[in-house]
Amino acid sequence: MLKRLAMALSILMTCGTVMAEPGYYFVSVYDNKDQKSVDFRYWTTNFPGRGQTIWPELGFGYGVTSRWYTEVYASYIGRSRSDLKLDSWNWQNDYLLTQGQYPVDVALHTNLTRGHDTDEGYTLELGPAMQTDFGRLQVNGNVFLERTYRSVDGGATQMKYQWQTKYRWKPMLELGVQGFGELGDWDHWASRDQQSHRAGPALFGSVPVGRESSIKYQAAYLIGSIYGRHGYMFTSRIQYIF
Repeated sequence: MLKRLAMALSILMTCGTVMAEPGYYFVSVYDNKDQKSVDFRYWTTNFPGRGQTIWPELGFGYGVTSRWYTEVYASYIGRSRSDLKLDSWNWQNDYLLTQGQYPVDVALHTNLTRGHDTDEGYTLELGPAMQTDFGRLQVNGNVFLERTYRSVDGGATQMKYQWQTKYRWKPMLELGVQGFGELGDWDHWASRDQQSHRAGPALFGSVPVGRESSIKYQAAYLIGSIYGRHGYMFTSRIQYIF
């Protein structure tokens, strides 16, 4: 995890504390019991005048129950498609705590990451994922804590957030806005010039490809700060659901 972050942010000044990596795709939790999915994710970081870093990820997900979704995926990293290397294995679990009985639905999101380099140890991300609706407008907000565990000190627990608004116009095309940020230590936020805050337009949709299968997609282009430096991020996710 630290090697991944160092590669993406190599142009930045060395910081005294370990920071959570930049948010890359939005976590939304919903009832998908018995659904299986092949999941492809792709995200980039770009700084003006510098080369980009890319992170393609490939995984398999399953809706175990109406409340529990689990997925295992591999994450790769590189400056281009020609030099991609396996970076980590990840195990994501999302559990719905409420299912419509309150104005805001709440789920518990967890993601356990094992770096391909064993010296990187394990990183655990967890926290609430929340959702509410106003007619066709859907509003989401997530707050996650992240901590790395390894033989040497993994650093402090970091805090990051995600938010999203989406207008459900048509199943094949929904319009919205996404935002991501990293604040530093959960109990002592970093100075404003070392925090990250990015936002931008997003597209979503689901396309049927059979009686019981579909392709679900989301993509966003984010502009803002990545640990105090102006930059851009592109995030996308395509799922084949069957």
